[in-house]
Parts: sequence; C-alpha cells; structure tokens
Amino acid sequence: MRRALSSYKLPAHFETIIVPPGVPQTKPRALNYALQFARGSLLTIYNAEDIPEPNQLRASARKFSSGQGNLACLQAKLAFFNANENWLTQQFTAEYATLFGLILPALASHGLPLPLGGTSNHFRTDVLLKIGGWDPYNVTEDADMGLRLARAGYRTGVIESLTYEEASTQYPNWFRQRARWLKGFMQTWLVHMRDPVMITRELGLIGFWVLQSCTAGIFVSALFHPLLLLLTIAQFTILPHPSPDASPLLIALGGLNLAVFVLGYGVAMIAANEALRRQGMTGWWYTLATMPFYWLLMSAAAWFALWQFIFSPHTWNKTEHGLSKLQKRRSPNGGLY
Repeated sequence: MRRALSSYKLPAHFETIIVPPGVPQTKPRALNYALQFARGSLLTIYNAEDIPEPNQLRASARKFSSGQGNLACLQAKLAFFNANENWLTQQFTAEYATLFGLILPALASHGLPLPLGGTSNHFRTDVLLKIGGWDPYNVTEDADMGLRLARAGYRTGVIESLTYEEASTQYPNWFRQRARWLKGFMQTWLVHMRDPVMITRELGLIGFWVLQSCTAGIFVSALFHPLLLLLTIAQFTILPHPSPDASPLLIALGGLNLAVFVLGYGVAMIAANEALRRQGMTGWWYTLATMPFYWLLMSAAAWFALWQFIFSPHTWNKTEHGLSKLQKRRSPNGGLY
C-alpha cells in the first residue's frame, strides 16, 4: 500500500498515515490509530481496491443531516465489478446481493442491529470516539461494530449508493477470507454473549435473535451443514423407512427434516434471485441451482475457522487483490481500475 501510494502525486488535502509496528496486526488496530487524526465530523472507511460511486460521500452527508440524532452509521451497498468472471465470483455476487440488497435494508428499516460490511461504512466521528473505536483483536471488526453501536443506543442505516469491489476469483484466496469472517463471527458472539440478560435488555428480544442469527447462527450452520445434509440424504435413501406403525414422533421428525431441507434451499435461492433481479441481473439459473455446492465450500472454511479460533484466534488471513482479469477494464463509475 505504501509503495502504491508513493507512485501518486496526491493533492495537498490527502495525508498518508503510517501505523507503527505493534500487535495485533489487524485492520481494526490500524483504524484505531488513524482515528486519533480524524478532524471531520463524518468519517468513512474504504478498502484500497474499492470503486465507490462518485456521489456516495455527498449522499451519506445528506442522509446524516436529515436523519435522527441517534443515526451513527450508514452502510453503502457492496457489489462486484467482476461478477460474471467465473462460477465463484457469481456465487459471491449472489450472496452479496442478498445481504446488501435484502437483509441489511430490512434490518435497518426496523431499527435492528446489523453487521457492517467492513468497507463503505460512514460514521459520525464523535460516536466512534465515544464508544472507543474498534476492537483491535476482532478479525470481523465490522460485524462487532454494528452490534456495539446498537447496544449503545445508536441506529445504523443504509444508503443506495454502490461500492464496487473485486470478488475473489480463486478458491484458496476466497477460503482464507471466508475463514477469517467465520472466525470473527464466533469472536463477536462470545464477546457480546458474556451477559445475555444485559444484551437482551439493550437490543430487545428481536435484536437478541438477530445477534444469534448473524454471528453464531452463520458459523454453526456452515459448520454442520454437510453433516446434516448427509443425514437427510441417508434418511431417505440408505436408512430403513419407518413402518406404518412407527412412532408418530419419528415420522414427524422425518417430515420436519425434509421440510427444513427443501425450504432452506428454496428460500435462499428465491431470495438470491430477487436480489439479483433488483440489480438488473437475470437468467442466473445455473448460479442459483448450484448454490448448495457453494455452501459446502463455506463449510470447509468453517472447519478451518474453528481450528484457527482455537489455536490462532487473532491471526488476520489476508486477502490478495488484483487477481481479476477484469481489473484493468473500465470500472462501473467510468474510471479505470
């Protein structure tokens, strides 16, 4: 990053801040160090590879000025400029479209806590200083920050402006990034669940269950998905079927298992299709039909995340960028990336 910046003649209003050596070597530690130099009333986080739409800063400033006093953060929508590069980028795109196009706006509209996306976060600087910045030891500082803001009584909203990123085109690169995210979800869950009664009082009952779904729920479902999938398949193929005089409870459990299997896949595919349609992406039937294979890849990352959580909880798996063959083409906002 320092070498890249040195090749540009930056305007006078830009300042490059070098984070001194120290531990942990994480993004939130760097953010905390830079926070002390922030002078504006609003502060935005961008990743180096981001291509935000040109109006994004103005759009966030307008929404802050017209929003309620407890509005502390705005999350822009994230998308990929190389969405169609290969099967992995297509799956990543469908996942992001669902998260940033459907789930986060729904949570924000009901005033519920939402996990941030790690980039294109627009904050009120005074709120960041008041809550002590980011947790330097959390490897998903974005999800943690969204929950901390909600617990402190602040609201997070979303803006329609898009930020384009590079979707990982290679599985090992994607695997390391996903393992870090899943490990961070467990860190976040354990930190916030130290006092379940207090967090329920702070977030409300619905907010409490949002916390469970967006942290431990994602991790545990990814961890056990292949095992439950095999059990479901075995139940209807290998294992003997219940006889007509079998226990009604056994028959009901078998039916419930099949219903969860079908509805889980079905709802996820329908939601992804709707989210993609809203972004003008239609005809992605092959991507939707092969989503279960993508979830199996997430399961592999979850098991690696569990291993790292036990033996190296604060290791930051770096994501390599610049691998896309489309990176030198014209970006969606008209500039060259």
